[in-house]
Order: sequence, then C-alpha cells, then structure tokens
Amino acid sequence: METPDFDEWVAQRGAALLRFAYLLTRDHARAEEAVQDALIAAYSRWTRICRGQDPEAYVRRSIVNADISRWRRFLRRETPTPNPAAESAGMDLADAQAEHDAVWALCATLPTKQRAAVVLRYYEDLPDAEIAEILDCSPATVRSQIHRALATLRTTLTTAEEAT
Repeated sequence: METPDFDEWVAQRGAALLRFAYLLTRDHARAEEAVQDALIAAYSRWTRICRGQDPEAYVRRSIVNADISRWRRFLRRETPTPNPAAESAGMDLADAQAEHDAVWALCATLPTKQRAAVVLRYYEDLPDAEIAEILDCSPATVRSQIHRALATLRTTLTTAEEAT
C-alpha cells in the first residue's frame, strides 16, 4: 500500500475533518484547535500511521482525544474560592454566598452616599479622611453617613427578623 503525501491528504480530507470536529465540539474555534493538534501529532508519525491502519480513522480518533485533553486541562485548572478558610472549616459555600448576596441586597437599599461611605469604609478599608476626599465632603459627614447607614441596616434586619 502506497503512503499518501501528508500535505495532499490534508488538502483532500481537511474540510471533512473540520466538519467532523465541529460536530464533535459544536464550536468553530475548538474544532480548528482539535484538528490542528491532531494533524501536528500525526505529521511526525505519518508513514507508520499509513502503514498500520486507515489514516482517516487514526486522525479522527486523534481529534476526539485532542478535544478531550483540552477540556480535561480546563477542568484541572486551579479555581480560587472566595474564602478558602471557610471551605476548610466545613462552612457551606452556598450558605456563605447566599449571606454575601443578602448583605449586598441590603446595601443596595441605602441611599447612594451612604452606600458609598459604607463600601469605602468596610469593603475598601479606607480611613475617614480618604473617604471624605473621594466623596467630596468632610470627615464628620462621612462618619454621619456611615452611622445613618448602619442604623438603617440594623432597623431593616430587626424588622426582617421580627417578620419571620
């Protein structure tokens, strides 16, 4: 059996391989990458591939393997957690996220200046003087805004607890 020239074979079968890869991945970019990875791997072993088996079947299997390897690498990547200490302490991350969302929903009910003052103080950890400069007011006004915001939040939480 005669070994087909790699470049000619790719020119003849490349479009079919790309269609196969697209049907496999349902994404043009992933399909192109899988075909490219498979063809790169096949190029150095082309004579052996043609001698031992059907080259198209081999390359198609390589496309499948290339796509599987790509998403396995994606799944193995490190993913940061919002609070690693809570995860190791056994705290349920869903509960922590729900609590986080509830806090932000409460903060969203505050007037803009109060919300900004609270975020700058407790989220950004800035001193009164820097907050005052950002909000274009005096440090006393910053303290007043934070005091009113916390009072509003306490009232809202107390009312919510009493309702349940």
